[in-house]
Amino acid sequence: MIHILLAEDEIALAKIIKDSLESLPDFKITLASNGEKAFELFRQIKPDILVLDVMMPQLDGFTLTKMIRQMNKHIPILFLTARSSTEDVVDGFKVGGNDYLKKPFDMEELIVRIQALLNRPIDIKLAKQKEEYQIGAYRFRVAHQLLEINGQTESLSYRETEILRMLCEHQNEVLNRRPVLLALWGDDNFFNARSMDVFITKLRKKLSADPNIQIVNIRGIGYKLIC
Repeated sequence: MIHILLAEDEIALAKIIKDSLESLPDFKITLASNGEKAFELFRQIKPDILVLDVMMPQLDGFTLTKMIRQMNKHIPILFLTARSSTEDVVDGFKVGGNDYLKKPFDMEELIVRIQALLNRPIDIKLAKQKEEYQIGAYRFRVAHQLLEINGQTESLSYRETEILRMLCEHQNEVLNRRPVLLALWGDDNFFNARSMDVFITKLRKKLSADPNIQIVNIRGIGYKLIC
C-alpha cells in the first residue's frame, strides 16, 4: 500500500484525484487543504510520498517543502501546479522537489510519475468512466460525443463533451468551475471562464428539446445540472 499525502486547496479537484487513485488497490490518500495542515499531517502519518499543490493558503508548496526537507531529505515530493514557467520549475527543484507535473494532466501520468519516484510497479488500470448517461429524455454517448433524442443526434465538441460529462457526474450537485477550467483550459483566468460560459450556453441549446433539463448558474461558484 502506498500512502500519499495530497495537499491541494481546491477541494473539488482534490476529490477527483483522491477518488481516481483510490479506485486502484495500491493507494491510500490523505488530504490536506492547506500547507499548515499538510505539515501537521506529514509529522503524524509518515507518508510514502507527498503530492503538493504549489499555490496554497497559509503555507505554499515551496515553503512547505523547505520545512519538510529540514526533517526528511529523502521522501519523494511531487509538485502539481498550473504555473508553467521555466523559472517556477527550477525553483521547485531548488527547494527540494523531485518532480513537477503541470496542470492539466492525465491521471495515468500522475501514477507513472509516482511509480518512478518510488521505484515501485503499479497497475495503472483506472476504473472506467461511464460510457453513457441518461439526461432527461436525452441519451448522452460520451465516447461518441453524441446526444440522442427521438431518433435525432447532435454532435458535441471535445470540451462540450467533457463539461457535460462532469455535470452528469455531479447531477443535482454544484460543479465547481475551477477544476473544470484547469482540466480543460489549463488556467482559471477571466478569459477562460468566459469561454466556459459560452460552452455552457451551447450545451443549454443542445439540451433544449427537453424543458425539464436545466443547467443553472450558481453565481461565483459554478453550475448545476438539474433534470
